[in-house]
Amino acid sequence: MRERIVETIETAVEQASRQSDMVSAWKKPLVGFADAGDPLFGELKTAVRPSHGLPGVLLPGARTVIAYFLPFDPSIPRSNHRGTFSSESWAVAYIETNRLITVINERINELLEHEGCRGTRLPATHNFDEEQLMSDWSHKHVAYIAGIGSFGRHHMLITEKGCCGRLGSVLTDAAIAPTPRTERERCLFKFDGSCRKCDQRCPAKALGVDPFRRHACYDRLLENARLHERHGLADVCGKCAAIVPCSFTDPVKRACRKTRSNP
Repeated sequence: MRERIVETIETAVEQASRQSDMVSAWKKPLVGFADAGDPLFGELKTAVRPSHGLPGVLLPGARTVIAYFLPFDPSIPRSNHRGTFSSESWAVAYIETNRLITVINERINELLEHEGCRGTRLPATHNFDEEQLMSDWSHKHVAYIAGIGSFGRHHMLITEKGCCGRLGSVLTDAAIAPTPRTERERCLFKFDGSCRKCDQRCPAKALGVDPFRRHACYDRLLENARLHERHGLADVCGKCAAIVPCSFTDPVKRACRKTRSNP
């Protein structure tokens, strides 16, 4: 089942990247699996918000949470490097990737149902409280539990393919072995206090303070949504992720590799 789910996701991404009506493109996705009974899911009621969903509540009998990361083609973050507002390519990629996530979730569910299992069709985004700006099902926290990445100073998930992309997840009652999770940091600032490029890149000055200035960030997202509204709903920014050390790779792993090769 694990291999077929991964193949289903990879095939959907490959097909979408080739579609003539699709502007965006993606690199090979990352897929992780978590035990629905992992105690970290319960901790999300503290780490995220008290109303954060539990797998067994969202899907009674849930045994596995499938999470995946869809890395943007590098041209998309590069287009978003300059200026104070999101590039058109970044905005369109957000909209098109949300649609792709819907397609992927549908295909995963079709596969599960064919095997006599159940799944969920969770939305890619816009499932959050607009006052507290917190989600009742955080794809990035779920992806962390599934071993896909770890959090950066910019509050985004850094994977082995960086942080520029989108996350999706599906719950199922199928039993699938979980992906090993490492506690190793992937953020250079958290690793050795260096970098802070995301702080410098944030046009809303929302980073580098404690707590994170969530509403200042969201105000900038809404400004970008108005700027790109002809394409659909694109409440995005991405400046903190565009062309920084963690855009396309795990910078800590790269730094450690350089240290070993240059004693």
